[in-house]
Amino acid sequence: MMQKSDKPIWKKNLYILSIAVFIAGIAFSEIMPFLPLYIDTLGHFTHQQLNFWSGFIFSGVYFVSAIISPWWGKLADKKGRKLMILRASLGMAIVLGSMGLVTNVWQLFFLRMLQGVFAGFVSNSNALIATETPKEKSGQALGTMASSFTAGNLLGPFLGGALASAFSYRVTFFITGGLLLLSFLLSLFFVHEEGFKPITEKKLDKASGVIATLRSPALIFGLLLTTLIIQAANNSINPIVSLYVKQLMNGHGDVVFVSGVIAALPGIATFLAASRFGALGDNIGTHKIIIGGFIGATILFFLTAFVHNTTQLGILRFLVGFTDACLFPQVQTLLTKNSPAAVTGRIFSWNQSAMYIGNIVGPLLGSFIAGISSYSMVFIVTAGIVVLNLILFNLNVVRNLAK
Repeated sequence: MMQKSDKPIWKKNLYILSIAVFIAGIAFSEIMPFLPLYIDTLGHFTHQQLNFWSGFIFSGVYFVSAIISPWWGKLADKKGRKLMILRASLGMAIVLGSMGLVTNVWQLFFLRMLQGVFAGFVSNSNALIATETPKEKSGQALGTMASSFTAGNLLGPFLGGALASAFSYRVTFFITGGLLLLSFLLSLFFVHEEGFKPITEKKLDKASGVIATLRSPALIFGLLLTTLIIQAANNSINPIVSLYVKQLMNGHGDVVFVSGVIAALPGIATFLAASRFGALGDNIGTHKIIIGGFIGATILFFLTAFVHNTTQLGILRFLVGFTDACLFPQVQTLLTKNSPAAVTGRIFSWNQSAMYIGNIVGPLLGSFIAGISSYSMVFIVTAGIVVLNLILFNLNVVRNLAK
């Protein structure tokens, strides 16, 4: 009898990298709950100084990553995505592990900047999967990757809090470095990049050369703008969710616990739905899934402004997670389906930069609106931003898909 052939390489890579990004998701998010508390142990700070350093150290990594990601993307297209995966995972394993050794806040700030320099593990993992997966399966594959990373991000804060309580902040950083080292080893020994053709053309060294290879540059840049606004809209809510919960609870009950649960609910829904929506988009058109996500998000954000209790807020935030599953992973799928494989690394790095810029703009916008108006107004304005994104998506992307 003939034996069945082994799984295709792209399926093996998807299996290994979905595990690796799950582990990375845990590592990236498990330090977040106690990072401000760790900063407080590194000096004698006033309340104002502690808020300043916390914001500076949280956001600084995004500024650096947004600037440097395109350079790593260029290198990925020349040297291979696997090499960039190994560079990012090993570099961040060392950097995050070293955070447990710092003796002052400036050393921690320097290492967070260095973390931004080594960013790109998830985006390069996605790029490798995108280039090796058959186009008709790319939506489901990238949805699976998104689900894995989201699941890790959900588990991370719980695990980080437990580790910090059982051991210490410093030991938790060492464990985090160990998790990223595990992602590095999985990628080193079990991920195989097949058929990679390095870019040798000088014209592709410049962004203008990459743009010239695109069938529809307007479509690609429309998708990058879509990513930026998606991230800005989602992250505009983050600074005020716990404060909104506190307002709704009128100071009664465990605000911290309820806030944590509500913050986790969108990620749970995204984890459950991302690969399914990706597969559906492969069948009916990925752009239709994105449009559905915009419409759903607009309605849900608007309704959230008028909730009367945390139960209503929790239900709406959970449902927002399903719209999240319709958006960012599906934008990556459209980028994959409309970019030449040779420049996928560069395109994905541009998308990552757009994501980081949205991560920076969103919280600043949400905090500003809450400061001059109310928490409810943040959700109303965010709904308006999503409508704007839908209009721009139709103008920049859907019209060009039809051509």
